[in-house]
Amino acid sequence: MPAFKNAMEIFKLLPGTNCRKCLVPTCLAFAVSAFKGDSSLRDCPYLDRTLLEQYEAHSPNWMTMEQGYQESLEPLKREVATIDFPSSAERLGASVSGDRLVINLLGRGFQVSPDGSVASACHVHAWVTVPLLNYIISCAGRALSGKWAPFRELRDGVSWGPLFEDQFEIPLKRIADSHTDLFEIMIQIFNGRPEPSPIGADISIALQLLPRLPILICYWKPEDGLESSLKVLVDTTAEENLNIESIFILCVGLMRMFAKIADSHDPTS
Repeated sequence: MPAFKNAMEIFKLLPGTNCRKCLVPTCLAFAVSAFKGDSSLRDCPYLDRTLLEQYEAHSPNWMTMEQGYQESLEPLKREVATIDFPSSAERLGASVSGDRLVINLLGRGFQVSPDGSVASACHVHAWVTVPLLNYIISCAGRALSGKWAPFRELRDGVSWGPLFEDQFEIPLKRIADSHTDLFEIMIQIFNGRPEPSPIGADISIALQLLPRLPILICYWKPEDGLESSLKVLVDTTAEENLNIESIFILCVGLMRMFAKIADSHDPTS
């Protein structure tokens, strides 16, 4: 296998259809598995030697990726349909209204019907619905530890860490660099709250992605010739309440929302 620097380089070669012919649930999960050496690139029927030999880096096709996740919703909906909402509400930190489960995601109320359909006053797309349904299915209901840790220190963080940095932390830092004041406003849009930084950041704001899944965004402004920096911390229980791929998907979805808000405030756009 070529010496790929991270799983995203492999993912860029994949069709993004989540066809499962490789026996892995999603293309992104397959890329991570192949990067770790747990899967062979030959397991993907859409890759050939010529493509690999001629490989050149390209930006990920987010539209194709989103379409793939959209197609993965149906099996998730069927699994959610087997879950008893009233008995699951406490586990999820949610409430029940009529026959629907009400969950706070990114500071907004999302309603989930017994058939797994998701509704909200804000835009509903696969970047939030896939993690939301996975949360309902797999959340262990573990109480938050109140202790923050880098994403890479999660159980599967070593494999997913470079991808998380490349597709979430670095793009988010670019937004913070060019729209520092707006960056703080954008956090408030999603009901963020100032939080003391355990690592001495200039800006430190906690976001409640899901009731049992907070993150802490820490940003250092450029100073005295030093470049700016941004790190995202997670509660140490994060992976017990949501699988790591869904955490990644939700964070990338959040970053894309930030990018759209920043673009709308850019006088040159």
